[in-house]
Amino acid sequence: MSPTPSLPRLKRVPPGWWVALAWYAGVLLTFLVRARLPGEYEPSVRAGVLFYRWDGVLTQLLATALAAGGCVVLGRRPLKGLALVLGAAALATTSLSVAEIPLAQFLAADVALYLITATRSRRTGLLALLMALGTLAAFLALRLLAGWVVGTSAELVVALTAVVAWLVGGSAYEARRHDESMAARAAEQAVIEERLRIAREMHDMVAHSVGIIALQAGAAARVVHTRPDAAREAMSAVEAAGRETLSGLRRMLGALRQTDPEHEGAERGAASLRPAEGLADVERLARATTAAGVRVEVRWQGERRPLPPDIDLSAFRIIQESVTNVVRHAATGSCQVSVAYGSEELAIEVADRGRGAGLATEPGFRLVGIRERVALLHGEFSAAPQPEGGFRVTVRLPVPLAAPAGSTA
Repeated sequence: MSPTPSLPRLKRVPPGWWVALAWYAGVLLTFLVRARLPGEYEPSVRAGVLFYRWDGVLTQLLATALAAGGCVVLGRRPLKGLALVLGAAALATTSLSVAEIPLAQFLAADVALYLITATRSRRTGLLALLMALGTLAAFLALRLLAGWVVGTSAELVVALTAVVAWLVGGSAYEARRHDESMAARAAEQAVIEERLRIAREMHDMVAHSVGIIALQAGAAARVVHTRPDAAREAMSAVEAAGRETLSGLRRMLGALRQTDPEHEGAERGAASLRPAEGLADVERLARATTAAGVRVEVRWQGERRPLPPDIDLSAFRIIQESVTNVVRHAATGSCQVSVAYGSEELAIEVADRGRGAGLATEPGFRLVGIRERVALLHGEFSAAPQPEGGFRVTVRLPVPLAAPAGSTA
């Protein structure tokens, strides 16, 4: 019963930690290839003169500190963090007696480049790529100006890894944007469908009221000359029904936005006319849900009284959808529904002791519908995990002081 699913554990790890892990993996690889491992006659790479000296070790420590600083600021200032990591890669290379920046030293920069490209704008990702390639080119240029040997072929391979990291990060960025777009579209569609359903229910209520008005008006017309008192009572019933219907229309239909006329017409045409449900049906809903395997305990507080039909119907739908969320997401055998009648408001609470937020497998679009209903009635809505476990939905709906006669809860 969670509005949003929790992130996978790997995605909770800050980006700087992945870069730091890549850096230490590169340092470990640097030492391993310069040591004679079991089964080898000699190390894969010959250690430089400075590698095991105090100044060489100090250089590695300084480079590690520089890389750690880049990991710390990477989340807030990605380009600055990448610059520090690239500087650390160049500094760590100076004590290795090699002609290029090795892949082991550039591994952390590749990871940082991927993370920046995957999470930031395209412009920032492109700047990060240019910074990485520029560092490699500058390192070779400085060696050429100093008259030293350069490892151009090996450096091209390292540059290729940077380009691959940028491409993979760009693909992840596009996939994330697509997922966000689809989620936003799904949420928007859920709101539209909920409003269309509310409109259909209002159609049912208005059709019911207009039918009563027509019957009472017809009866009054037949007896207006022979039984004036009965005609007067019928016309009073017509007036009450009209006022009741207009009150509901002002509160709800006036707040509904326009949707696709053709879609709305098709949805309304497919809807079957039926009596509107209300809080009187909560006990029936509880019995049906209990029979399905989730026990629903209903608590009534305050003096139960007639409510305007639109509030009565919306209150029932809110409880129905909240209980449905419990059945689908909470993984619990029971829940509690509380309905409190106040002097100026109706308070609804649906709580469970299930697994609550963070474990649902899909976004709770039903909560979007509940929020939409409450907003249309100018009420208050909250949905959050409980500190002791489980999930709670709380709704407060304002009720007019002089509520017209409607369906009795």
